[in-house]
Amino acid sequence: MNAPKSERAPSPVPVGADGTVRTEDRVADLVAAEDVLLFVNAAITATGQREFRSGAAEQQLSLDFLHTYVRVNYRRVYAASLALDINHHNAALIVRRLLETAGEASPGELRAEGRLIAARLALLPPPRVYRLFGELRRGKVNNRRTRAIMRDWLAARPDLGHDAVKYRAGLKTVARHIHLPCPEGGGPLAEVGAFLFRPGRLPRYEHGLLDAWRRAHYEQGAVAELPFSVAEGFAAKHGMKREVFLKRAAPGMTRLERLRTQERRAAAGRHGAPAPKADLTVMPLTRLALYVLSLGFEQRAELTGALRAAARRAAGGHAGSWGRVHAVLDDSFSSSGSGQKRRRPLAVALACHHLLEVLAAPGAYRGLWTSGAGDALLVRPWGPTPLGMRILDALEPGADGAAPDRLVIVSDGWDNAPEGLAGEVLRVWRARLDPARRTAVVHVNPVYDAEGFAVRGLAAGVATAGIRDAEDLPALVEIARFAEGRTGTAELYAYLDRRVARFTGAGGEEGVAA
Repeated sequence: MNAPKSERAPSPVPVGADGTVRTEDRVADLVAAEDVLLFVNAAITATGQREFRSGAAEQQLSLDFLHTYVRVNYRRVYAASLALDINHHNAALIVRRLLETAGEASPGELRAEGRLIAARLALLPPPRVYRLFGELRRGKVNNRRTRAIMRDWLAARPDLGHDAVKYRAGLKTVARHIHLPCPEGGGPLAEVGAFLFRPGRLPRYEHGLLDAWRRAHYEQGAVAELPFSVAEGFAAKHGMKREVFLKRAAPGMTRLERLRTQERRAAAGRHGAPAPKADLTVMPLTRLALYVLSLGFEQRAELTGALRAAARRAAGGHAGSWGRVHAVLDDSFSSSGSGQKRRRPLAVALACHHLLEVLAAPGAYRGLWTSGAGDALLVRPWGPTPLGMRILDALEPGADGAAPDRLVIVSDGWDNAPEGLAGEVLRVWRARLDPARRTAVVHVNPVYDAEGFAVRGLAAGVATAGIRDAEDLPALVEIARFAEGRTGTAELYAYLDRRVARFTGAGGEEGVAA
């Protein structure tokens, strides 16, 4: 009896009857490895949103095809992707597709998928999880396994009263779908049930946030006690001045809410009472780079220290371990991104610039922008993409006369000044000048190419990896080495097995290539 297609993953070492590796099986293994890397790169970068060279519909159609293709042909690898550094959009898509197609999986696969799904849901932002559960309800995915996963996730939430106020519609949908017991009478669940399904029945609530929501309908003083996104609606209802509201709400705002408020006020050029200040020293590196690029040139200089501090946190134990590092960073016009992902490619390049400076040995980093800019804080999306010329410059020996140990290229891959020069430079460099591969070359691309179903590469012998957040760069370099073709499929599957075991905290499970 033939195994289901999702279980026919290539064996790590395909061997013929005479003990030799069969050519056709070797080719099949290489194709499988390429498919896996293709999907992982897409799951890291693509969000289904408009990019500089493609619209949202094209992105969504291309991504949908990849998800279906990999789920049908490599289901275990598809589930194992949840243990990698993929973005939230694709993580939610994978969870949804796995739960919708549970009938295609074996009992062993279902157990492994359940652990991966639970671990990934714990990392996703609550609004995305509630949105995912709402999609499952609308899709009529109502089996016992799905309801159990929803119940376990709700049981792990620290405060359902908070969720009832901030994510009321989402929690109400999930409670109905899993038949959450909300008995009348006393107790936290009873109050949450009354708040969701019998509003106005109780004269007051014991839970502070639930009662603050009740009082906020007629009492301005209660507005500041609510989560910021909920309080904004009540403030508008009461006609509160924005400055007064922000001052009262500041203690309860999250750091991202503070940062968004600062960005909006800066973009609108508002004066008057300042917005609550976000602590930029604890911001994630890429998010901080996006904020820096939203400011005028004269305001950026004071944030150099915050960027370097964020880079040191992101590097962690890898700091100073990469030796001599040269980088080519794309600040061409296409790095402006799109209306939905404004300046994100440029922000990733700026964040990588500061991170690579920390990863390199002290004084052994050299960053080259495609525009020729000398100050990273003054970059802006401008001009063509002369990657080939900048790569030539980057391959030159450093001040000590030594060639770089690593060359990192951060670009969308659209080399156009002149077109194709980057790939030719790298090909000749590998074939003639560095056949021993003393310099490791990796290309990280923050943009998904919908037409090519992949992140756009530069040359056949150069590893290309998708990137969304610069903080993931050390892990992505590890994945990128599989794209060079010098490591076998067995090593790729072993790497996935290690990541899954570390992610779920389970050992001895059936591997992705089983």
